[in-house]
Amino acid sequence: MTRKRFRIIGVLLSGVMILLTSCQQQESPPPVDKAPLPAVAASPYVCDFVPLDAVRLMTGIRDPIVSGGFDMTVGEKLDGVKYGTGSCRVYQPTGDKLKVLQISLSPAGGEQAVEWEISQGSQRLPEIVPGAVGYYGQNGSADNTQAAAILVHGFDRVIVDLIQGVKGRDNAADVVAMMKLVAPKLILDATLAPEKTED
Repeated sequence: MTRKRFRIIGVLLSGVMILLTSCQQQESPPPVDKAPLPAVAASPYVCDFVPLDAVRLMTGIRDPIVSGGFDMTVGEKLDGVKYGTGSCRVYQPTGDKLKVLQISLSPAGGEQAVEWEISQGSQRLPEIVPGAVGYYGQNGSADNTQAAAILVHGFDRVIVDLIQGVKGRDNAADVVAMMKLVAPKLILDATLAPEKTED
């Protein structure tokens, strides 16, 4: 081969390498937003009580499809007791529109079931609503982004079920943070837990 051919081959190989490098850079996923969920619920809300900014962070979906709602007067209508029911369901906006998050409220309280789950290894929720008990956990391996938190208070049971979270985020911390945002709004006779102060 002549030197001219070597130069042409060298130039072509350099071009191929540049193209391959740029393709690999385009395919790399965007960095994971590891910011914690907001400490205070703020609008805009979905399903009346669930902050959209928190949903976006914990699911990684900017424009989710959301359906559902909560009926906070159903207990008074049915039997004169204060409790609500309902759910807020969040889906991917594209593809198979898979459900990624569900927040449920039902009159299915049961402190014994919560204590049993804790005795089996689930983590106890911090105090969110005075008198309420709850637990949370992440499902399986570190690659699994599924996590859930359950809080029971009187007749009320609130479930935050993160079916598909964001890899690289603390999914268990996300469900606890979301519970702190929604439980005081969904449990009708709830009062916020007093802030703990350092002595």
